[in-house]
Amino acid sequence: MSSTNKPKHPILKVTDLSARYGKVTAVSGANLMVVRGSIVTVIGANGAGKSTLLNSIMGSLPLSGNCSGSIEYLGGEIGAWQVERRVASGVSLVPERRELFGSMSVEDNLLLGGFRLYREGRHGWRETIDEVYELFPRLKERRNQYAGTLSGGERQMLAVGRALMAQPQLLMLDEPSLGLAPRIVREIFHIIGRLRSTGVAILLVEQNARAALQVADYGYVLETGEIVLEGKARELADNPRVIESYLGLGKKKEGDTAPA
Repeated sequence: MSSTNKPKHPILKVTDLSARYGKVTAVSGANLMVVRGSIVTVIGANGAGKSTLLNSIMGSLPLSGNCSGSIEYLGGEIGAWQVERRVASGVSLVPERRELFGSMSVEDNLLLGGFRLYREGRHGWRETIDEVYELFPRLKERRNQYAGTLSGGERQMLAVGRALMAQPQLLMLDEPSLGLAPRIVREIFHIIGRLRSTGVAILLVEQNARAALQVADYGYVLETGEIVLEGKARELADNPRVIESYLGLGKKKEGDTAPA
């Protein structure tokens, strides 16, 4: 979705968000917005505060952390909500560690992702697994296999698939390319691009700036806890500061990632 077509009320609007661990400020005065059917990325180096930003939005900061500012979801303030309420309202986070149940099968991990909808008696929730298998054919092939035996790329696919089972309106991804081979990174980002057509809004946090900017509609650059640049992803990819700091001289090299 182009910025000219943004609705008045975005799915997510973060205003002046700050997060601290004790006396250490990890995120300072962050402002960002995500609209339906769009992919928004936050790029930055390791330690820039990207994961803290997501955990603040999710309401899952460690006990030593605290945050201030405004977090609006679907037009309403959710800053005081517990994690469970945010999840129930349609916010999902795929954490960097993926946090799968290794001793359970692929399919059982997926079904667990839809358990809340089952508990609520939501009609048709189980059919979502067919949509997940269409997005990730490899998961269907391995549906009876223990999650702990999957490759890194397959585990990332399962983590995303499990989050989709909850039928989120906002899907947040924390470093989905971490530790994966370049070929698998291309596959993962191709699938992320396909998710745009489902209408789910995606907030993507990544160190791999090249891959993130290729798939995203809009981007933010986070440095030492502060958003220092923002704009359409294509414009950021051509920004000299971004090229020098995150893309390097290989920016124009073809074949780095598959197109969305």
